[in-house]
Amino acid sequence: MSQQDIHPDKNQWNLESLVSELRDVRNIWRQANGRTGTQSTRELPSKAVIENIIKQLSGALFPMRLGPSNLHQEGEDFYVGATIYGALQALLKQVRLELHYHARLKGTPTEHLQYTATDIVNRFAVELPNIRRTLDTDVMAAYYGDPAAVSVDEVLLCYPGILAIMYHRIAHLLYKLGVPLVARVISESAHSLTGIDIHPGAQIGSGFFIDHGTGVVIGETTIIGERVRLYQNVTLGALRFPADEEGRLEKGHPRHPIIEDDVVIYAGATLLGRITVGKNSVIGGNVWLTRSVPENSAITQANLRREMPDCPETSN
Repeated sequence: MSQQDIHPDKNQWNLESLVSELRDVRNIWRQANGRTGTQSTRELPSKAVIENIIKQLSGALFPMRLGPSNLHQEGEDFYVGATIYGALQALLKQVRLELHYHARLKGTPTEHLQYTATDIVNRFAVELPNIRRTLDTDVMAAYYGDPAAVSVDEVLLCYPGILAIMYHRIAHLLYKLGVPLVARVISESAHSLTGIDIHPGAQIGSGFFIDHGTGVVIGETTIIGERVRLYQNVTLGALRFPADEEGRLEKGHPRHPIIEDDVVIYAGATLLGRITVGKNSVIGGNVWLTRSVPENSAITQANLRREMPDCPETSN
């Protein structure tokens, strides 16, 4: 094998032409989307940086279990303080990038965005103890709700549902504070790690447990009460999407289910639209539900077919 075979001449790939054509494609897209100004530096938050921030925050919330392996309790507070400081400093930069990005798209002033970004991160930091308290209820819900769970430590270290809800509680707070893009990066990181897709806009009460988890989808405007349990492949989705006169989807409408306290939804169930599942209800596996049900309901495929005898067997 010759040296040229190992290190081919760049002209072999026609790089100058490729670079030129890709530049033309970028410019066409930017002009079509009103982005004709020059950006000398990156203007979007960094996925890699945000993923590192969420790992740091996870370690700070549970230092002796999710922190570094060589950590001792004597150094716990120092580790937590240093880690939170670094994470918040990095988060401040990402928040500032998102605020500037939105301001440029909307054509709004940017002179006060540094203050706004700092205020957002300060308000986020104040809520970290509350996030830890709520996560403790989620861990206990998983431990008591799964007969296979040996310990709360196993739950925290191993259960994908706990990782997903941990990321979600952080993402949801940032979503409420006005940085939805940073929040969405966090939620999609959890999605890629666990197969659980929770939009950061979803409101989820304490004591939440997702067992197994893979394939769970929870939409943006979903509201979930206290002590709710879901199993794998549950979908809390939208039934229809309103469009404007030009056929573009209208955004922001409540379109996902409301799940009240102490509800259990078993594997494969699909709940669509702005329906309400009343307290203490049980939704059976593979049920397809597009209507509200009252408190203390027990919904199965069998009783749905009795109510709707003409419903085809595939509607489950």
